[in-house]
Amino acid sequence: MPRATTPISEIGAPDAPLDVQTSGLVSDSSSTGGDSDVPSRSIGDTKVPYDILHYIPEESAQHYRLAPLSVVDGVLEVGMVDPNDIQGFDALNFIARSTGLPFKVYRISVEDFERILDMYHGLGGDVERAVTDLATEQKERREEPSAAPLDLDDPSIKKSVDGEFVRNVHEDAPTIKLVSTILRYAIDGKASDIHIEPQISGIRVRYRVDGDLHTSVILPIATHRSLVARVKVLASIRLDEQRKPQDGRFSASIEDRQIDFRVSTFPSSQGEKVVIRILDRERGFIPLDQIGLTPRNLNILRRAIKRPHGLVLISGPTGSGKSTTLYSMLTEMDREHKNVLSLEDPIEYYVEGVTQSQVRPEIGYTFATGLRTTLRQDPDIIMVGEIRDAETAKLAIQAALTGHLVLSTIHTNDAIGTIPRFIDMGIEPYLIPPVLIASVAQRLVRTLADGNGQEVELSVSERKGIESQMASLPPEYRLEIPKVVWEAERTPTSPTGLRGRMAVFEIMEMSSEIESVILESPVESKLWAVARKQGMLTMQEDALAKAFSKLVPFSEVNTLSRLLIGGVSEEEKTGKDADEGEDSPEIQAKGSEHAEGSKDV
Repeated sequence: MPRATTPISEIGAPDAPLDVQTSGLVSDSSSTGGDSDVPSRSIGDTKVPYDILHYIPEESAQHYRLAPLSVVDGVLEVGMVDPNDIQGFDALNFIARSTGLPFKVYRISVEDFERILDMYHGLGGDVERAVTDLATEQKERREEPSAAPLDLDDPSIKKSVDGEFVRNVHEDAPTIKLVSTILRYAIDGKASDIHIEPQISGIRVRYRVDGDLHTSVILPIATHRSLVARVKVLASIRLDEQRKPQDGRFSASIEDRQIDFRVSTFPSSQGEKVVIRILDRERGFIPLDQIGLTPRNLNILRRAIKRPHGLVLISGPTGSGKSTTLYSMLTEMDREHKNVLSLEDPIEYYVEGVTQSQVRPEIGYTFATGLRTTLRQDPDIIMVGEIRDAETAKLAIQAALTGHLVLSTIHTNDAIGTIPRFIDMGIEPYLIPPVLIASVAQRLVRTLADGNGQEVELSVSERKGIESQMASLPPEYRLEIPKVVWEAERTPTSPTGLRGRMAVFEIMEMSSEIESVILESPVESKLWAVARKQGMLTMQEDALAKAFSKLVPFSEVNTLSRLLIGGVSEEEKTGKDADEGEDSPEIQAKGSEHAEGSKDV
């Protein structure tokens, strides 16, 4: 049976609970009402297993306010809120005849009754229900005589790529129900990713919410093969290939919402691991003024996207919200009178008025080849999913030089790092200033739930540290440091005091001073000094501004790595490498009004 673990906060039951059917032998057992001798029972934190819950359908339990508690020595123990309810006893007599079990009644409190009703719901309950059905069907299939020997002439057997014979995995209703339940609860819980991981002890199902992974349920190891097969069928990837990673995609419509799922399988020593990124199209488009930009940074980006040509770069590791920022910029553009094309890998959200193309490196259709072809499509604006190599970088520069506005992403540590990275890719320094409009770096930080927070007074050392960090900024750009900040505080709706994420930014706008540095001596420390004089806030300082405004907890500022966000001295920044960002699965930056958790798939 699956073991439920710490549930995801705010995940509710599906709107249409799975049907529960009772079965058993007919019995003449009966009982009468009256509560003079009815003992009381308190269930506390005891969990009623599904194989007990299934004796009384949920609808009957709700109507008659009674619920099964356990089966002891062949007797079904039932809790009733009102043991004097004659109709309830009539229902129990009918259930006893249907199941073949006599029953014993206990008085339970309304709170305990509601707690048992909740056990009919929840991820653990629904998954347990599906797993029980699946185990029953697998047992019946094993008992079939035709299933015992492996007949190589059996049409359900096919030859795999390495010459071995394998039986096709039977896709049954319980497996479909199990996968559907896992997907539905992920969507309801605003998860961005689902991890299905085979372990020695069982199949661990984890959801990523607000950037953190939470284990929700442990499934029996016997469910792994059918579970993975069902996901593969949905994603249209090969069932018999278990030796190498595969990628796929599928879509579903839930409550008039179109949800995309991106699937990745990965072979491990315990079996195939599956990661599903959730892409909710309705949550994909956040207005540019609601993704967490300061007024200065918002003005810079809006000026940039109104330029007729040039290059705007967004940097950061995978999962830092770059795609969301790009889509927010696209939605503010004139798609009616401009020809807007995009090259993406993969297409995460579909934008009305934009011609979007999925690159396919396996057939030679890369960002570089796609960009070369795109230039023959008479584009005004081109979005390139990522600049990964020197060829793509040179083509992007060329496109920007020839009258196109190019938006793209690149993996660097900060906004300044895009210039040394281009030079490392073989771009001549004199080509950068004419095309680069702005360089943006961003990360995601968690936000306080519902504007709540516990006041914490800043210490003297913390104030001095903040003042020292902002010493390189002109006085008019420095933040006003308050006496108190806020930390997460638990609330009835948020056990952690946190909900959702928002982006913090660092934006360098091209200027004549920065152009001079690039042409004379493109050393990162000199670029940094000029950008600071222009008022560029680091990502850590942007996080501080949001912490001072009671949007993010103060401790979240310290989670931003010192090397990644520019909180180092100018001497330390000299010669700093622009390394690739680490892989991490979520691409959804959230503004203060859109705090949540995609992907994502």
